[in-house]
Amino acid sequence: MKQQFSDLFTNKHLTPLLLRIGLATMFFYAAISSTLDPREWVGYLPSFMTNIVDAHVLLKVFSIYELALGVLLLSGLLVRYVSLLAAATLLGIAAFNLSLFAISFRDIGLAFAALALAFSSTSDK
Repeated sequence: MKQQFSDLFTNKHLTPLLLRIGLATMFFYAAISSTLDPREWVGYLPSFMTNIVDAHVLLKVFSIYELALGVLLLSGLLVRYVSLLAAATLLGIAAFNLSLFAISFRDIGLAFAALALAFSSTSDK
């Protein structure tokens, strides 16, 4: 029992857990903040998408998507696939916001954290 408990806190288990918690927290924050104050977030949406769908509707849909990513990351289910999806999402955000690079550069670091999580996942439930 004591050995099982100490194994939980080894790098092998703790690193992916911390990455999952950190990424999920970031997705939860973005989803909640964009819901509470959409005016602060609509400027990050690509114009080609807001020309097709109303920006506020698109932002609500994207917030639901971010909440789903966060829940899946915390659940530990399909970690490799969810992490790859998170990395693609973050790289897409950075790519479509190059003019706001002073803010969106963080998304590149977070994308690489998601890739590290994806490639460190040995198996998915």
